[in-house]
Amino acid sequence: MQKKTSTTVHLKNRMQTPLFIAQRIYFSKDGEKRVSPPAIRIAIVSMALGLAVMILAVAIVTGFKKEVRNKVIGFGSHIQITHFDSNRSYETRPIAVSDSLLNALRAFPNIRRVQAFATKPAIIKTDNDFQGVVLKGVDEHFDWDFFQTNLKEGTVLDIRPDATNNNVLISSTIAAQLNLKTGDSFICYFIQDPPRARKYTVAGIYQTHFAEYDQLFILGDIRQIRRLSDWDEDMASGLELLIDNYDNLDATFETLYYDLSVQTDRLGNHYYPCSIKQLHPMIFAWLDVLNINVVVILLLMALVAGFSMISGLLIIILERAPMIGILKAMGENNTGIRKIFLYLSVFLIGKGLLWGNLIALTICIVQKLTGILTLNPEVYYVPEVPIELNIWSLLLINAGAFIATLLMLIGPSYLVAKISPAKTIRFE
Repeated sequence: MQKKTSTTVHLKNRMQTPLFIAQRIYFSKDGEKRVSPPAIRIAIVSMALGLAVMILAVAIVTGFKKEVRNKVIGFGSHIQITHFDSNRSYETRPIAVSDSLLNALRAFPNIRRVQAFATKPAIIKTDNDFQGVVLKGVDEHFDWDFFQTNLKEGTVLDIRPDATNNNVLISSTIAAQLNLKTGDSFICYFIQDPPRARKYTVAGIYQTHFAEYDQLFILGDIRQIRRLSDWDEDMASGLELLIDNYDNLDATFETLYYDLSVQTDRLGNHYYPCSIKQLHPMIFAWLDVLNINVVVILLLMALVAGFSMISGLLIIILERAPMIGILKAMGENNTGIRKIFLYLSVFLIGKGLLWGNLIALTICIVQKLTGILTLNPEVYYVPEVPIELNIWSLLLINAGAFIATLLMLIGPSYLVAKISPAKTIRFE
């Protein structure tokens, strides 16, 4: 029993010896005159900067994708249900929306809001200028959160089911082109047979920095379009569906498509569900390409940090060759000695990760609070560099960087096997 206990203690001591020596090397001050401290500092700085660039790349690209995606969804929702024969123009064919359909959609999994809409091309005429636009009519169920966030002046519309509203929401681009401000009125002409005109009042001005939409859309009451098009009260260009989580879009759309594709309205029209990705394939394909840029940046930064740490580790091993020779002469095997330098590598990588996180998170917080780094919104659709980072992404980046760098250091650690005790002790 005593022999077994002695063996256990001996094994435990052998396991702790590499860690103890690594700590003494890392925390000792007797190596200030050696070559390794500057090299180690360079390796730590490279690790810190590499990790900071990784975190910032993921945060910026994720934030940019979310901002652009939210703008597209803000104008078009996650899923639209329109007429099967719709030609995707803004002069649409209507569908009849029954209460049973609305109730079924509102009870559908992952769908949080159902809202009717209608669109109609028009021309705004003022005393000095005119502008082609699309009037988008919405009902009392419309989600105004997106436009409330991007509102510059005035208020959003107060659409009620028992009254027609003559107010509209226009973009700052249209307001600047036609010299309009909140409270001003203008005439809107609709090219149809016979042509019609309506007078509207500007209730609010929004700005999303998405030029394709800001130059085109004004928002008003859906009843205006129903009267202009001689539609019944249950008719609309379509329904917009907002889901609770973007990640559920594909699954929700697929299920909804098969449920609705065989149904018809009271006029015999077939429903045609379409996701926002299908409505704007070029935009979402472009956003997906950005993921490749992030992968390339992550790989390059991991390689730079890894090779810098390899250089530092090799210098440490070469400088500690006499110590390695003494340990071998005392009976320590190559595996134990390799563990010393791998433990030391863990300390160095951890320090680099700590500083990298501090640098990246400081920049992210400052940018999030101040927006000091600006962009040209006409090119990038956002006025400032967007930041979006969650704790899981941060942990995954740190874990990936740590594991990748440590794996790259395993190979160089085998250099200790090439060091001869006799030669190193004689050299010392």
